[in-house]
Amino acid sequence: MSVTNFVKNLKVHKLDYKIKISVFRAIKDVDKCERYLKGHMQVMIDYNVMKITSYNKSWTMNPSAYVLIAENVKTGEMVGGIRVEVAKGLFPLPIETAIGAMDPRIYDVVKHYALNGGVGELCGLWNSKSIKGVGVSFFLTRAAIAIVEQLKVKTMIGICAEYTLKMFTDVGFEINTTLGNNGEFPYPDNRYITRSLGILNTQTLGTASAIDKELIIDLRKRPVQTRNEIGTKGEIEIEYDLILNDVDNSPYS
Repeated sequence: MSVTNFVKNLKVHKLDYKIKISVFRAIKDVDKCERYLKGHMQVMIDYNVMKITSYNKSWTMNPSAYVLIAENVKTGEMVGGIRVEVAKGLFPLPIETAIGAMDPRIYDVVKHYALNGGVGELCGLWNSKSIKGVGVSFFLTRAAIAIVEQLKVKTMIGICAEYTLKMFTDVGFEINTTLGNNGEFPYPDNRYITRSLGILNTQTLGTASAIDKELIIDLRKRPVQTRNEIGTKGEIEIEYDLILNDVDNSPYS
């Protein structure tokens, strides 16, 4: 039995609402970018975290920024989001801005991978309190790794806090111990320890867990689909629309 069929056979509580996860190129939809920013800001206010470099508006002008959003199908409320930003040499990746002053080696890391198969960053993940604990962050993260194939990016990097570390390692990220203090940085302030991460092969996903790898590959094979996902509060129906019709194919320079 495949992992996905095993999940389908689990007897769990079914949640009574539906989420749609879709993707768009940031420069092509100003309204959705503003809604994403508003939702992200509210989450940072709720948790008193205001110094995150991935929260700014510069990415809305970045032709190599792609946004995945989660919306409540019934109400239309945007309840979560995440971004994939690809290094092209024009805009710094958020991780460069976040830890560059603490460890300048990050600039060489980004350049190296940009010139060897391409590199992008998973960043700006948030979900609203209205769906806290449902698992939307997990679904968004898997979907974001799934669309990387369309962007022709071999390596993904990022930073994460302790409470999201397992989620990111499940989808294939590993701690980059060559940066900072064995991979750790005090960010966004001294209250938190953040880790630098990397997926060195987004095609094979050899470092991902078996279930996450299978679910991500299924999204790559069928980017438009509706399937039931298992979250921490039960089963939820997710409608995916992950086709990108407009991709920046310019080289790194």
